[in-house]
Amino acid sequence: NAISFNQTGELLATGDKGGRVVIFQREPECNNEPYCQGEYNVYSTFQSHEPEFDYLKSLEIEEKINKIRWLPQQNAAHFLLSTNDKTIKLWKVSERDKRPEGYNLKDEEGRLKDVSTVTSLQVPVLKPMDLMVEVSPRRVFANAHTYHVNSISVNSDCETYMSADDLRINLWHLAITDRSFNIVDIKPANMEELTEVITAAEFHPHHCHLFVYSSSKGTLRLCDMRAAALCDKHAKLFEEPEDPSNRSFFSEIISSISDVKFSHSGRYLLTRDYLTVKVWDLNMENKPMETYQVHDYLRSKLCSLYENDCIFDKFECAWNGSDSVIMTGAYNNFFRMFDRNTKRDVTLEASRESSKPRAVLKPRRVCAGGKRRKDDISVDSLDFTKKILHTAWHPAENIIAIAATNNLYIFQDKVNSEMH
Repeated sequence: NAISFNQTGELLATGDKGGRVVIFQREPECNNEPYCQGEYNVYSTFQSHEPEFDYLKSLEIEEKINKIRWLPQQNAAHFLLSTNDKTIKLWKVSERDKRPEGYNLKDEEGRLKDVSTVTSLQVPVLKPMDLMVEVSPRRVFANAHTYHVNSISVNSDCETYMSADDLRINLWHLAITDRSFNIVDIKPANMEELTEVITAAEFHPHHCHLFVYSSSKGTLRLCDMRAAALCDKHAKLFEEPEDPSNRSFFSEIISSISDVKFSHSGRYLLTRDYLTVKVWDLNMENKPMETYQVHDYLRSKLCSLYENDCIFDKFECAWNGSDSVIMTGAYNNFFRMFDRNTKRDVTLEASRESSKPRAVLKPRRVCAGGKRRKDDISVDSLDFTKKILHTAWHPAENIIAIAATNNLYIFQDKVNSEMH
């Protein structure tokens, strides 16, 4: 349900429906084989959230992890934020490979000694032991969201972070759990007048005062916290005018933005709606710079996708480390990559059959009618229960993580080869 590389890419955290977080660590590369890349193995597993019950509202709160975000590393320990629908938690992940021995007042089992039996003093020493990974909860940020939390984002000041739900965005200090500041509130006085909800939010990677949030109406709002304490008035509004010839009953649903990501450079925004992924320039609000069709062959299938609720699926999107390639998921366990420079794109499949270790992924093609080539898949045979909603790209290398229901796939570029 959630997937995130840390800043170096050495650790990869995943969160699941059962409230568990599993952290994978990249193994050091082997010296004897020049092409042997470090693989990711389980580093630590812990229960982040438990199911709860809100007695005031008679509501069950699921333990499902919605988002995981790493804090920039500042010492030997790692810190990460994880959230379910209501409660955000800060976790410390640290290693211990030494243990103290030779206490004066405790025996080897840790029991207190009778002081009268201590006749001499000794200096305790640290002895090596097997590596232990300890995960401990450091903060619990609760009771600040009436609606379901859909995003958390750590600020570049490394002191604050924000959390967004359907109607509000809150700003937190990482050290303070009992209060947060409401920085966006789009809740109307009369809930019957509600026309849009917040779908995602993210801080700018370099400017700590800027953040962006997306809405179910297909708009992006860039806000500047220097302008006012409450950012209900945006600094910039990014919106593409609708093409009247494409207007249909489903227009509003498919234009809802499910994810927004700043590029690493901070200059561009990447957004995903139901059928497309778009790149916006922060300096141009009236239309996106680039629009890529993720699965345009579904345009004729919107009616059945509406009936089986797939049209409301929330796909995420990701940049590669140099902002030159973008990635997003699709159905049938397919995921798409678009090279912004060459304008080439590819469809790949994350499945047990196609993803044998060390096997090269074959590009897949979906045929929307007309002549079918060999190996093409027809639109009617796509499996809509197999969907890739969550993807992540290593911050520096061509290594990607793909969450396909209950499987995590990690793919990497062949050495000395391009994306395709």
